[in-house]
Amino acid sequence: MSDSLTKDPQPLRIFIVENHPDTLKGLTMYLEQMEHIVISARTMREALEMLPLANCDVLLSDIGLPDGDGWELMRLVKLPKKIFAIAMSGFGMNADRVKSKKAGYREHLLKPFNPDDLDVCLAEAAQELER
Repeated sequence: MSDSLTKDPQPLRIFIVENHPDTLKGLTMYLEQMEHIVISARTMREALEMLPLANCDVLLSDIGLPDGDGWELMRLVKLPKKIFAIAMSGFGMNADRVKSKKAGYREHLLKPFNPDDLDVCLAEAAQELER
């Protein structure tokens, strides 16, 4: 792995879609500690309303949502610019990962995941923004 992917990423605007309160709180605290700007939604409907106006660099979305799923969110959302999308899920079968890629997610993190895995994804997103 290239050294540039392991350095601290530049601050990013990250939109989290997560319905589990403790998971959302933990992710938000971790990302804000890393100096990222975090915006969040707890349902697919909230995300569909908020995400197009949020001007985010990264989407970090749970696949299992109370009113749909992260794959459907990717099909329905209308974004003004390209976003680096990362799926989070307790579903880690190869078919789930393939479905995430087809939906437009760049990465598929299996919950619970190591923060280092998220950091690598965010470094990749930051590197792409610099290009």
